[in-house]
Amino acid sequence: MTDADTNHMRHALSLAARGLGRVWPNPAVGCVIVNEGRIVGRGRTADGGRPHAETLALAQAGRLAKGATAYVTLEPCAHQGQTPPCAKALIENGIHRVVIACEDADPRVSGRGVAMLREAGVTVAMGCLSVEARNLQRGFFSRVNHNRPTLTLKLAMTLDGRIATASGESKWITSPEARRAVHGLRASHDAVMVGAGTVRTDNPDLRIRDLGLPHQPVRVVASRHLRLPQDSQLFATAKQTPVWIVCDDEARLSPDAERWENAGAKLIPVASSGTHLSPHATLEALGTQGLTRVFCEGGGMLAASLLTADLVDELIVFTAGKLIGAEGQPGVGPLGISALSEAPAFELVGVNRVGADVMQHWHRA
Repeated sequence: MTDADTNHMRHALSLAARGLGRVWPNPAVGCVIVNEGRIVGRGRTADGGRPHAETLALAQAGRLAKGATAYVTLEPCAHQGQTPPCAKALIENGIHRVVIACEDADPRVSGRGVAMLREAGVTVAMGCLSVEARNLQRGFFSRVNHNRPTLTLKLAMTLDGRIATASGESKWITSPEARRAVHGLRASHDAVMVGAGTVRTDNPDLRIRDLGLPHQPVRVVASRHLRLPQDSQLFATAKQTPVWIVCDDEARLSPDAERWENAGAKLIPVASSGTHLSPHATLEALGTQGLTRVFCEGGGMLAASLLTADLVDELIVFTAGKLIGAEGQPGVGPLGISALSEAPAFELVGVNRVGADVMQHWHRA
C-alpha cells in the first residue's frame, strides 16, 4: 500500500461515515475512484441502503472509470439482490485495480466479491485501514454474526453519578452544548431507545432537532406491560416518525396495544426474563427488524439490565459539574455486584470538553 492508497481510503471512509444511521439494514460503504491521480468518482451508500456506493461512484466517473483504481471500504457484493452485484459492475466498467479495506461478514458476499474481481483479472489489494473500516462496520457485522445491533449507552450525570433529584427533576443537568452533541450521536444511529419509566417521567420526543438533517432514527421504547401515557409526544407523533414498542405477548393483546397501533406505532413482542423484558431477546428482535446501531438513552433500570446482560458495546458519559447527593436518582440501577471482579469493564477511547461538561467515550473491554 502507498501513502496515496491510504489517503484515498481515508476519503472513502469519511464518505461511508456519513451514511451511519441512514442506510440500515445495509452497511454504510464509501467508494472513491481514482484515474491517474485524479478523483473521477465518489459515492456512499444512499439513504435507505440503495443505490450502493460503487454504483454511485461509477456513474459519476463514467468513461473515466476504465483503467482506474477503486477504493472501497467494504468488499463489493457478489450476489444478485435488488441490484446487480457491485463486483460485476466494477469489472464491466473497466476498473483495473480495487483496494478494499475489509472483507464482508455477510456469507452471501464474504470472499466471493474478491474472487469475482480476481477471476476477471482485476488487481485486488486487501486490508487498507482495515481497523478503521471494521470499527465503522461494527453494527452491521454484529447484526450479521450475532443477529443483534451494537448498542451505545448514553449517560448524562452529575459528578456523583446522579441523573435526577429525589423528586425526579432532571432538566437540565448538562449544558446546551452537551444536549446538542447528543442529537449528533442520535443522527449516527439507526434507533434511539429508552425505557418506559423515561417516557412516563420525561415525556421525551427523541427526535433529532436543530441540526438541519432530513432523516430521523426509529424511536424504540422497551415497555413490558405497555404502560405508556397516551398523551405523550411519542403517541402524538408516531405517524410522523417511527415508534417501535418492545413488549411481552400479554401486553401485545391488550386494548392499549390497539390504541398505540392505531396511533402509528409498531409493536414488537419478545420474551420476558423474570420481571423484565429479556435484554437479549429485545436486541435480537431489533436485529431481526434490520437495525444495526442502537443508541440507548436510559433510564437507570434499562441501563442496568443491558449492562448486566453484557450487551453494552460503547458507553458515552456526559458529566456535569454539579452534585445532588445520595438522595438523588442514580444513573444506573442495581447491578447485583458483590465483587469488583464482577463489574462491567470498559476501555477509555477519548475525553472531550463539551460546553461546561466532560464527555467520555468508552468501548467494551
